Amino acid sequence: MSEYGNESEFQHQIEELEHKSASAARLFDVRRVIGGLFVVYGVIVTIAGITASDADIAKAQGININLWAGIGMLVLGLLFLLWMRLSPPPPPPSPEKTPEPGSHRPGGGD
Repeated sequence: MSEYGNESEFQHQIEELEHKSASAARLFDVRRVIGGLFVVYGVIVTIAGITASDADIAKAQGININLWAGIGMLVLGLLFLLWMRLSPPPPPPSPEKTPEPGSHRPGGGD
């Protein structure tokens, strides 16, 4: 027994923290944040473009710029979210799979 308590409990706590860390890393993936913001702002700007008056469109030389910018933002945001879905971040290596320094793998080519 070590001075920190039961070593198996300590190892279990470490594994729990690693799992929580991996979950937090996936939750706060930059692609998710950027994609989500672009989608939210794209919806807002698209609604502004749909409800634009003739005077607003005339100010932009006849182009409904809010509508086009909103659609572009929606497409970009959805592409970021699709990218995150198709290529998720890899989980951190588990301690069981990581060899100890100086350890010998059985049947290996060390």
